Amino acid sequence: MIANFPYKTALITGGNGNIGRLISERLVAQGVRVIRFDIPGSEPADTHKLETIVVGDIRDDVLLEKLFKQHQPDIIYHLASLLSGSSEADLEAAWEINATASFRLMQLATIHRTQTFFFASTVASYGTGLTEPMHEEMAQWPENFYGVTKVAVERLGVYFKQKHSLDFRCLRFPMVISPFAPATAVTAYPSHAFKAAVNRQSFTFPVSKTTGMSTLFLEDVINSIMQVSVANANQLKRNAYSLHAYYFTAEEIVATILERYPTFEYQYVPVEQVERLLSGWPNVIVDDHARSDWGWRPEYDFDRSAEWMFDFYSRPENLAASVN
Repeated sequence: MIANFPYKTALITGGNGNIGRLISERLVAQGVRVIRFDIPGSEPADTHKLETIVVGDIRDDVLLEKLFKQHQPDIIYHLASLLSGSSEADLEAAWEINATASFRLMQLATIHRTQTFFFASTVASYGTGLTEPMHEEMAQWPENFYGVTKVAVERLGVYFKQKHSLDFRCLRFPMVISPFAPATAVTAYPSHAFKAAVNRQSFTFPVSKTTGMSTLFLEDVINSIMQVSVANANQLKRNAYSLHAYYFTAEEIVATILERYPTFEYQYVPVEQVERLLSGWPNVIVDDHARSDWGWRPEYDFDRSAEWMFDFYSRPENLAASVN
């Protein structure tokens, strides 16, 4: 629990997704009233009495205006976006959902005097061919459209912070290990490999054995979002913070799995797009500013993350509930 939690009502866009759901659980535990906004078909089976589910298109200005007038959120956790593959497949939709809708949310937050606006960004905003280790001062020149939209929203947030006093806060996440990683997310191969091993299935790595990149475990993603959202504004000396916990290669994933599942069968069949993407991103991101400004400290290293994943998937109800 966080003492003297400063918010009473929170709006979470992408609120029925895995990160949104976990953030909502933390907020409800603090006694916060939560509005979870997401697309139709994402509605959860069960909700807490403090949760309100709102479904619709984030591009629907009328719906968003109605939502703000009715609920008056004092913090927004903006998580909704099209991911990289979907963004490349439909550039217009990606811009409307990722950028234009974010602009509209910031406008509404300003009009309705929302206190804080948190935005989830990504290391994809930096592109590839980066220095090692990578400092936050590195210029952001993304090579995919998803990253382009993330940079655009970061800049929008800084504009609204400087011109309209919106308390904009942003974290850039690297690769994330999560038990809920979608099967279609090929860059989430570590999560998929753990699941395959527990399920006694073979696995094909879409990268070479020496490929890896900077990583966070899901629990540290949630912890960091909660921590930065309640940090004293005077502590936050930067508009956005990049985070890092650890680095590992595909070969190290295999070694860790074989210690527990010696019959695990695997192969490396690099997918050019995935290999090029991950090999171009940094193994280590310097996150000294987050550590010094608001006390960021990851709780999970690679071994602890792997153990958590093994234990999670070893429970039949979790293996069945995770994304196939």
